[in-house]
Amino acid sequence: MCIMTLEKIKALSKTITEDVIGLRRHLHANPELSYQEFNTVKFVEQTLRSFGIDAIQRMATTGLVAEVKGKNSGKKTIALRADMDALPIQESNDVSYKSKNSGVMHACGHDVHTSSLLGTAKILHELRDQFEGTVRFLFQPGEEKNPGGASFMIRDGALKNPTPESIIGQHVFPLLPVGKIGFREGMYMASSDELYLTVIGKGGHGAAPELTVDPIVIASHIVIALQQIISRNASPKQPTVLTIGKIAGGTTTNIIPDEVKIVGTFRAMNETWRAEGLKKIKKMAESIAESMGGRCEVEISHGYPYLENNPALTRRLRSAAEEYVGKDNVVDIDITLGSEDFAFYSQVIPASFYRLGTRNDAKGIKSYVHTSTFDIDEDALAISTGLMAWMAVCELGG
Repeated sequence: MCIMTLEKIKALSKTITEDVIGLRRHLHANPELSYQEFNTVKFVEQTLRSFGIDAIQRMATTGLVAEVKGKNSGKKTIALRADMDALPIQESNDVSYKSKNSGVMHACGHDVHTSSLLGTAKILHELRDQFEGTVRFLFQPGEEKNPGGASFMIRDGALKNPTPESIIGQHVFPLLPVGKIGFREGMYMASSDELYLTVIGKGGHGAAPELTVDPIVIASHIVIALQQIISRNASPKQPTVLTIGKIAGGTTTNIIPDEVKIVGTFRAMNETWRAEGLKKIKKMAESIAESMGGRCEVEISHGYPYLENNPALTRRLRSAAEEYVGKDNVVDIDITLGSEDFAFYSQVIPASFYRLGTRNDAKGIKSYVHTSTFDIDEDALAISTGLMAWMAVCELGG
């Protein structure tokens, strides 16, 4: 690999760091919810065009694909992905770039992913005569909400004409100190499906339960029994979890309601078990309710598949990262039962999803994602853009 190219990428990354921080702060201050990223995608397109990148195509309504072609552009194509949506959270940080949109916040770092990929695009456009092949940039909507914006990007052709050899994704990681990069080969993140159960009984007076079919009692049995699907049906060697996050029903002490709502999530790291587990959840809930004189309506919102990091690709990217930030700054990370719609890409082409350290205890930057106090040490932006550019060049072969 050309050391000259590596040094040029590092130099360019350093030059544009302040600009990338500015991009990130603009995005952070102007967040938009999933599938509503109309201003965000417009801003991304305008920024790309300001770099001189004109090979741009809108897709998935609020998504965008752009390309930078190097020498012999038809030789090989790889894809780089960023997500753009924010979360329905009221930000509590007191910073100059605090969200201007009430109840909406970039609490998962998608502003970082988008600004970083914009910086990467600028670097690669500047160096397009230094590498062979094509780099495709995917700016996608709706990572935070089923069915996942990645599925719409794939539907609309983001991985076609031609199909990329591989795809790379980057995500902030507040458990990892700034300056560190985390990798894991193979199975990494879980599938995620949402469960919506409505237990229907017959309401009445709390002092005359014999005249009712108590949906609260039925719901209680269902909640406890569903855990047996995990403990007695899933292999102990297979990571899986079923969490009930909400139970709602009733109004006061002496009234038995007509129905109870149960809401939860089911996570798995094997697609066969995922399908089996969902069937068992539905059958068990319906059967328990029926056996107790009521009924249960089960609605499953199918979410993301499990995420598989292609081992060979991940090893190559890890090696590139070690060249860029030093071997001591590249670490192993564990599996997580969290989910990511980047998994859709990993089911189609070789994919690798790595983590960017953003934590700084000394600065008090240590809140986890999906919290009102989440933020990053912006020193991470001095690494993120050039690192991904270097990975892209390495994957294209120089």
